[in-house]
Amino acid sequence: MEETHKRLHEINTFQCVDNELYLRGKDEMGADLTICFDAFNFLEWIDKEQIDYIKQKVIEYIEKK
Repeated sequence: MEETHKRLHEINTFQCVDNELYLRGKDEMGADLTICFDAFNFLEWIDKEQIDYIKQKVIEYIEKK
């Protein structure tokens, strides 16, 4: 099975219902894209440490510009 990579270029909707976490928006080509996560699993993996890491990487990116 071939792996597919998509970029959620613009997030415009966030929803969490029935243990499913949804991020919706537009992909790199402007088409609608929805990503669904298991909410419990997402919280197990994305905690304060990962959020702090993401923030630091964004700061580094902005400072390069």
